[in-house]
Amino acid sequence: MAVSAAFALGNEGPHAPATEGQKKGFNAKEVILGHVKDAHDWHLFSIGDTHVTLPLPVIIYNPNRGLSVFSSSKFHHGHDAHDGYRLVDAHYLEHHHLSAKEHMEGSIIGVDANDQPTGEKIYDLSITKNITSMILAAVLLVIIMLNVAKAYRIRGHRQAPKGLQSLIEPVIIFMRDEVVKPNIPGKKADKYVPLILTIFFFILINNLLGLLPGSANVTGNIAVTFALALISFVVMMAATNRHFWGHIFNPPVPLGVKFILAPVELIGVFTKPVSLMIRLFANILAGHIIILSIISLVFIFGSLHKVAGYGFLPITIVFNIVMMLLELLVAFIQAFIFANLTAVFIGQAMEHEGHHDAHH
Repeated sequence: MAVSAAFALGNEGPHAPATEGQKKGFNAKEVILGHVKDAHDWHLFSIGDTHVTLPLPVIIYNPNRGLSVFSSSKFHHGHDAHDGYRLVDAHYLEHHHLSAKEHMEGSIIGVDANDQPTGEKIYDLSITKNITSMILAAVLLVIIMLNVAKAYRIRGHRQAPKGLQSLIEPVIIFMRDEVVKPNIPGKKADKYVPLILTIFFFILINNLLGLLPGSANVTGNIAVTFALALISFVVMMAATNRHFWGHIFNPPVPLGVKFILAPVELIGVFTKPVSLMIRLFANILAGHIIILSIISLVFIFGSLHKVAGYGFLPITIVFNIVMMLLELLVAFIQAFIFANLTAVFIGQAMEHEGHHDAHH
């Protein structure tokens, strides 16, 4: 674990642009974006001007130079290159007059001996903060489910559940009986129960971990929600049959309307996973930004006048308690909505013959 006092207030990770001896005022935008973005190290907490971070593995594959593996601490908080690579930060972009569109802040690029970008193609396979948090969530999920399964093996099904089993069992039964079976027809529902439960608990655990101080913004990252939505989309496509595609390309409407409705139905197939992706991403990210914005108001008022900062502190505490309770509710709701809509979309893909007649 690396402990450093070189970070500017609110900056986390090796991409912090502060330089030694440079006094920097409070920048709310920099603080908020620094907390919601992914990073190559994990900022845990701060004590005064000392920021405690956990370095993470940097894994770079260069087609010309091969594989490079080293700790993110080698970047020395974003101000040094290592092994021909460097972490791009705002200071580097400004110093070298580079465009933020060409070199994204927080990314790793190849550099030459003069610290100039080489433009060579590299593949960043690093274990970032979000990936580490997802691994932690997956481990917690496995541990919880193994403990529940162990309790069933020891006590059997006839004894009343206790401990963790009594907490998880009602959720599993509810998701099976009220989400999966009503939406997925027949005996096929049991086949999809493990998938829906895994999606629900994985999102829920990541949502709850994201509420902890110093945690990662996993489900508020659109790359993560894209991957989850892609899994749902692949399963949905695997469940389709000829009746489903017949409804898409030959809807039961007059001939003149078919040419209008068929493209709309086809577009709807792809907008379903997109809605899953954006809904989860936007709700979680917005909640984190609001909480961080409220906290930042204390420092903004404090920078104007010390009394104003302390005077606004009680208001900030009350607002944040309310927002944290709301975010706790949102964490459960968004996990449920994602899992429920996944079950709905899979059930719709299993459209059976005679469905149109019953519908009409």
